[in-house]
Amino acid sequence: MNGRTILDVKDLSTHYFTSKGVVKALDDASFELKGGQSLGIAGESGCGKSTLAFSLLRMVQPPGRIVKGSIMLDGVDVAKFTEKEARKKLRWQKISMVFQGAMDIMTPVYTVGHQMMEPLYYHKGIKGKKGREICYRYLDMVDLDTDLFHRYPHELSGGQKQRVIIATALLMEPDVVIMDEPTTALDVVVEARIMNDLKRLKHELDNSMIFITHDLSILAEVSDNLAIMYAGWIVELGDASEIYKDPKHPYTQKLIAAIPRLHMDMDRLEYIPGAPPELTDPPSGCRFHPRCEHAFDRCMKEVPKEYDVDGVLVKCHLYAED
Repeated sequence: MNGRTILDVKDLSTHYFTSKGVVKALDDASFELKGGQSLGIAGESGCGKSTLAFSLLRMVQPPGRIVKGSIMLDGVDVAKFTEKEARKKLRWQKISMVFQGAMDIMTPVYTVGHQMMEPLYYHKGIKGKKGREICYRYLDMVDLDTDLFHRYPHELSGGQKQRVIIATALLMEPDVVIMDEPTTALDVVVEARIMNDLKRLKHELDNSMIFITHDLSILAEVSDNLAIMYAGWIVELGDASEIYKDPKHPYTQKLIAAIPRLHMDMDRLEYIPGAPPELTDPPSGCRFHPRCEHAFDRCMKEVPKEYDVDGVLVKCHLYAED
């Protein structure tokens, strides 16, 4: 970890303008990512995790758009990039992404090698023997036989395809790699192997990574810092080990209490009553208050500020000084 801030996101908001109203999928998200550091992002489905990732890549599809905030990457605000600038200067050059369900995005009529070499040629004009050597190196890095370079996607298992996508995301040596549910739809044995590979690559390459998942137990192994999201907000942000040891936000407490542990009575597993809110019309005040057992009158009327509690930022009225 080199200590230099690579990514600095401030007050980032992304909304979807639909016929049913404005979906406030991401509101006022702020965080920093230093060189060699990993950030885990967790929360229920629909909380804004993938919207945040697509915003960082400038890949939010209409009717969505970034409405506020900055994305400072190496001192440049990429939130102001045009689509042409984002395609040439940002994606895969500075930030790459392993998409959710990545194993299904490979084109069946092209070989693995053809698809891996495409970003090398588009961004750097590298092709031929030099391109193959780079691809071989990264296939080897994710524990794949280089013979796979000449195969078609249908000849690979799900785990092999996922590793190919991870290798392709690393090819351009970007500053930040986003892993959006990198082990979705894989069996537990393959999932464990891929997560071990990702931990190893994080140390070997020393690049910054963002891991997105709803599974907090996975993030415990790979994250330096942790961001907990609920209904478009980051409600808790800080050192991962500190949050696991002593979660501050009531939502985080419930999430962690819902993780099964060895020698634990399964009847004691926690759950969160109710369902996440509709983001075209989120609740007034704190968005979690309809499901929170600690909610009081202020929670229903006033949007909470962020409070620094022992080095962890918590968006909750329980920690207001007054």
